[in-house]
Amino acid sequence: MKRAGRWTVVIALTGAPVGFAAGAEQFPARAVRWIVPVAPAGTTDILSRLIGMRLHENWGQQVVIDNRPGGAFVTGTDIIAKSTADGYTVGMLLSPHAVNPFVMKKLPYDSVKDFQPITLVAIVPGVMTMNPNVPAKNLKELIALAKAKPGALNYASPAPMTSGHLSMELLNLQMGISITHVPYKGGAPAMAATIAGEAQMMISGPATVQANIKAGKLRAIAVTTAQRSPGLPDVPTFQESGVAGFDTYEWYGVFAPAGLPKAVLAKLNQDIAAVVNIPEVSARMNAMGCIPRTNTPAEFSAFVKSEMQKWGTLAKKVNLQPT
Repeated sequence: MKRAGRWTVVIALTGAPVGFAAGAEQFPARAVRWIVPVAPAGTTDILSRLIGMRLHENWGQQVVIDNRPGGAFVTGTDIIAKSTADGYTVGMLLSPHAVNPFVMKKLPYDSVKDFQPITLVAIVPGVMTMNPNVPAKNLKELIALAKAKPGALNYASPAPMTSGHLSMELLNLQMGISITHVPYKGGAPAMAATIAGEAQMMISGPATVQANIKAGKLRAIAVTTAQRSPGLPDVPTFQESGVAGFDTYEWYGVFAPAGLPKAVLAKLNQDIAAVVNIPEVSARMNAMGCIPRTNTPAEFSAFVKSEMQKWGTLAKKVNLQPT
């Protein structure tokens, strides 16, 4: 077994069948390595372990979660790109995969050509919350306030290029306003700054802020997706609040290296989608603020390309600086 610092085995191998003879192997005939490009405990990691556990039960094979954080998701993503395209190395990537080509000076892989998208797994609506002392009760009033006082308002984010940062920059661009970005080192410090009034607002996942909304420490203003969030049914969308066409979210999906055999691709897509749609799994995801969503490999490929086009256009218009 590999050292725990590099590989974390989520489920012990029990009753696994012996490998088949060459040429007759049925996928999966051995353990599948699942790359997670972030540290343990975050949404990407939790979703990966949740799905991996059910896949193990269905396959009778190990699903090995390999956390490879670093480089703004690039370290783990590069491992996926350079692995053998046989289905035995896959990984879960998220929204920054569609942004990094436009903000990184150089990537060690081609974000489209070196990957085979398998299926989308979930999207997470962003919810804009504000410090209760801000003299705006809804998004329309906030936009009016920002126009009346250019540069006077700021917003917190967990880090540059996160979904909350990009969503706010898109709002600035679309509405012709200037709310200043203040990045923090993580979601907890960003939320604490907003509660303290150091920052006036932030956009984050619902699960992050629900407790503070209920406690009256933050005011929920609007959600970024085209549909309302199941966890915040009384909070209107940006579109309902007068921002036409606004639809942003954090997304999570499973990828393999390019060149994956068609039969293996179909098997992975079918089995992962089936797990995501198990009622107990969907309920757990909903409790995390995630909306389960699966699709075909072709649909997921088109989705990723559309995300790249959207955020690439924004990066050029607002001059997002490469890192």
